[in-house]
Amino acid sequence: MELYVNNVSKQFKDKRAVDHVTLNITPGVWGLLGANGAGKTTLMRMIAGIMKPTSGRIEYDGIPIDRLKDEYRDIFGYLPQEFGFYPEFTVKNYLEYVSALKGLTAKESRRRISDLLEQLTLTNVCNKKIAKLSGGMKRRVGIAQALLNDPEVLILDEPTSGLDPAERVRFRNLLSEFARDHIVLISTHIVPDVEYIATRNAVMKDGRLISTGTTEELVKLVDGKVWSAMIPTKYLPEYEQKLRIVNLRNEGDDQVSIRYLSERPRTEDSVPAVPRLEDLYLWLFPQDTLEREG
Repeated sequence: MELYVNNVSKQFKDKRAVDHVTLNITPGVWGLLGANGAGKTTLMRMIAGIMKPTSGRIEYDGIPIDRLKDEYRDIFGYLPQEFGFYPEFTVKNYLEYVSALKGLTAKESRRRISDLLEQLTLTNVCNKKIAKLSGGMKRRVGIAQALLNDPEVLILDEPTSGLDPAERVRFRNLLSEFARDHIVLISTHIVPDVEYIATRNAVMKDGRLISTGTTEELVKLVDGKVWSAMIPTKYLPEYEQKLRIVNLRNEGDDQVSIRYLSERPRTEDSVPAVPRLEDLYLWLFPQDTLEREG
């Protein structure tokens, strides 16, 4: 089982959204990281077969996906940033409708819908109209439809948008187990969603793939660039102007603990901090605002 993105580019008039990306995706959870506008969604739409590359090709087990056609769609699951539904659909009606589109038998459909409603804690709202659900519940319905056909390849674009921290934890655990013998590609700028479950990560910037590797391999790129220090609370505005502070915590006694990014220590009592994937993200995308858990 292998999904091969072979030197793929996508040109829109005067903008190249994806620029010669090559990526060999094997079973497990893959995180696709990048700021808004990095080209993640365009790449995923091409992997989904919704959009054709300007150049290059995408292959599944050595065969171009445009040649596989229905065979590829049968083993594929996709959650876009926004998924459409008829306003009158209940959760169950919608999942039954998608099951029919995906060619599931009535027996398979009942079993899969029942399992997914339970796994995604949607059983109690299965007869409610999707239009009346909260944003987080709508997102869970979208996740359920992507998983209905037990896809070999699952592509999720910003899947946890709108989910609360507890829902995100449950979702990560579900994906981690599902990915044992499936390919799962998650596009996100919410770094904690992939930091602990991703087998490998791919980082995009300005349409290009700039780095790939495990979380442990990637955080080495900011080794020696992450620092922690204690500063007087009254000087915090001054330090916020001159340092790239990624976290701060009020310690009482008019002291603040800060975590910041820099090529060298910028205060006398600064000590090296163990880098995290979020630190790498902020190092590469300093202008992007991250969502954080808790």
